[in-house]
Amino acid sequence: MSAHGHVDLGHTVAGWTGTTLALLGFAGAGAALCAAWPPGILIGLAVVALAGVATWLLHLAGWGKPSGPRSEADWDWRVRDTAARAGHADCLGCRVAARPRRAPVALAPSRPAVPLAADEAA
Repeated sequence: MSAHGHVDLGHTVAGWTGTTLALLGFAGAGAALCAAWPPGILIGLAVVALAGVATWLLHLAGWGKPSGPRSEADWDWRVRDTAARAGHADCLGCRVAARPRRAPVALAPSRPAVPLAADEAA
């Protein structure tokens, strides 16, 4: 169990790809800055912008996951989100792509509600 509890933090193909591209872009721009090579700085920043676009496109293709709890079977980063075409509720990327907004799924309570002693007396 981690410090975040027993939840999936969304390790996905989209997330790993975007992070890797952004890291390479920032490293390239930083190296170009140290070398005083202005075109290299622009190339590095373009790779960073490409990272955002690539992450968004992979998310729309189903290689990202919506936020919120998921079953442990869906935790593997190689599991494709088959519901991505329908759009994710409260997802900025899906709204920008003009995907329909699904209603959030209400989770069932884990145990039945038990009335408190004060409620029984009333």
